[in-house]
Amino acid sequence: GLMADFADGPIVVGPTGADLSSATTVTQTALRGLSAARAWPGAPRPISSDDLLPERALAGDAEARADLIATVYRPLANSGDTLLDTVTAFLDSGGGLEATARALFVHPNTVRYRLRRVGEVCGQSATTPRGAFALRLALTFGRLADSGAGAGGDAGG
Repeated sequence: GLMADFADGPIVVGPTGADLSSATTVTQTALRGLSAARAWPGAPRPISSDDLLPERALAGDAEARADLIATVYRPLANSGDTLLDTVTAFLDSGGGLEATARALFVHPNTVRYRLRRVGEVCGQSATTPRGAFALRLALTFGRLADSGAGAGGDAGG
């Protein structure tokens, strides 16, 4: 197949462009994904540049950071505190349902239900290692942005 025509290493697919005028943006996004792909050695081949949002954001890609905030953090934050508190407690407990339930004073089935809702709201599953990673970063970047500390710049005096 086509995959045999590529050398070893990551194959990153950029977003679909509307027309030829978007070719530069699509190419830049794919190249930023390729640059960040080495941070995920087990990434599937090919992989979408969107699936590399966490790595791209950590590598300093402001567009990826904004996308994580807009697609993961903001929908959770806008849904109210319950889902945000639940996913935070779940991640902080190391992914333990029972520990999360105890911390929140709810039944483990309530935690399961809320975590399913998290996935529906933001497209990331806290119960998978990859989803937990993306959620942790999105929550961190989102909270930094909400506090005014996420814009970058010099923290020194």
